[in-house]
Amino acid sequence: MSGKYYCQSCSLPMDSPELFGTEKDGTRNNDYCKYCYANGEFTNPDLTLDEMIEHMMKRMENDRLPQDVIEVAISRLPFLKRWSSNITAV
Repeated sequence: MSGKYYCQSCSLPMDSPELFGTEKDGTRNNDYCKYCYANGEFTNPDLTLDEMIEHMMKRMENDRLPQDVIEVAISRLPFLKRWSSNITAV
């Protein structure tokens, strides 16, 4: 697998084929992980960016990741493909 892929919903590094989401026809989706996207749709389509941030913070704190790592990961979420339409110009 060439290049490095990150889920464009949760930022999970997708470094093995089994982590990639799938389309309805079973083909791999290169943008989203299997936890966020399966069978051609988001696994939680009504999830908001704020809910994703809260979920990811809890998950990373439970995994005992350093606070600076958590802050960097959370700061990137609004710029991922799924959430970037929520960014408004100033």
